[in-house]
Amino acid sequence: MQGYLEQAFGKSDVTSVKMRVALREWLDLYYGAPRPGEDAAPRLAALIVGKLCRTVFAEYETRLPPDAAGAARRSMAALNGAAKTAMQYTLVGGECLLKPVPRDGAFDFAAIRRDCYLPLARDAHGQLLAVGTMERHSADGRQYALLERRTAGAEGLTIETRLFELNGQALGRCVPLDTLPECVALVPQLFLPGVPGVGLAVLRMPMMNCVDGSTDAVSVYAPAVGLLHALARCEEQLNTEFANGASRVFASEDLLRPDAQGRRALRDDLFIGLPDDPANVGVTVYSPPLREQSYLARKQDLLRGCESLLGLRRGILSEADAVNDPRTATEIAATAVDYDLTIRDLQAAWTEAARGAMALCGTLGVLYGLDLQGAEPAIDWGDGVLYDRARIWAEQREMVEAGLLRPELALAWYFDLPHETEADLQAVRERFIPRKATDGQCPGRIPPASQSSVTAL
Repeated sequence: MQGYLEQAFGKSDVTSVKMRVALREWLDLYYGAPRPGEDAAPRLAALIVGKLCRTVFAEYETRLPPDAAGAARRSMAALNGAAKTAMQYTLVGGECLLKPVPRDGAFDFAAIRRDCYLPLARDAHGQLLAVGTMERHSADGRQYALLERRTAGAEGLTIETRLFELNGQALGRCVPLDTLPECVALVPQLFLPGVPGVGLAVLRMPMMNCVDGSTDAVSVYAPAVGLLHALARCEEQLNTEFANGASRVFASEDLLRPDAQGRRALRDDLFIGLPDDPANVGVTVYSPPLREQSYLARKQDLLRGCESLLGLRRGILSEADAVNDPRTATEIAATAVDYDLTIRDLQAAWTEAARGAMALCGTLGVLYGLDLQGAEPAIDWGDGVLYDRARIWAEQREMVEAGLLRPELALAWYFDLPHETEADLQAVRERFIPRKATDGQCPGRIPPASQSSVTAL
């Protein structure tokens, strides 16, 4: 893909060679590409990504304002559908692009993996200024490459599109865009005024680059790549230990005869009977002892090292109740806090990407004539180790009962609604608090009906 884009647009990837090698290594670890002397079967990289992604979206919920347009709600549903895929791509490659595509009066989203696009320019903060992508198409037995270059400008976004008929592994010749039915609506060059950046939402890992120190994002398991390779080697050595520990039969050379396939084996007529005297036995069975305990201890040590480097809770990868690993309550709490902070960093990254994606939909909706009013989502991640919403909600209700807190503010906090202005608070009152209070009730108190409904939620 890099060579194709360079030929088509005369631009090359700005990613350093060291980062390209690291990206290839992350993908090999995730997809289990074999290496000499390593056993890729455990797939620890896939285990790490899967556990983190499930935890991040365990209690994920989005809400739009009541007056949000239908197109905004469909676009939000499409974004939620691509959320887990985008997060997994980001955990593996460090960065993922979310491309909004107009469909059925709203926007759908396609997640673009890090190895499926080329950064052609970045600013000092690592934000994309130009990016190249490629799509493969086939028609009538011919292969085509649809190349797209997006360039950010001060006044808007410029998109250049080229279609090439591939000639084997070469780029081949440029053909008109209407050669393929799916490309008829495309134009060679399109300018979208007012669209920020490259017109793509970006989801990045909130980690400092530990490969070459650049602004490129890195994989979540980039700090533990060395340990993951060591674990793969340890697994291969353990497999070899079991293979070498298999029982063997030692026999003299004159007892072996080749069979029809040329394999040397003992003849059946040799196994008639054995004398009682061991000195007369011609075949000896050898079964060496296994040393699996030392290999397993080393493996547990490497797994605990991975947990520490990646900020995971102790026991996610290793054995939490290992006899030779006594821990204090402080150590247990510390690892739980580290894990909670790791999850919160990932949730904050998706919150920023999701709001950027919906804001981008709002901008594009004006150009495409779509109504995306109220497209800014409120995102609720639920509780965590460091945050117990049920406890805080109980405290706020007590303050409302004591007249120390307005019920509108408590409800706005619980449902993550705007509450900066009096109009915002009035909207909360109209939505949740009945107009007529019960007899003898304190004006600053949440009515019982509202209490029960909120508590149930």
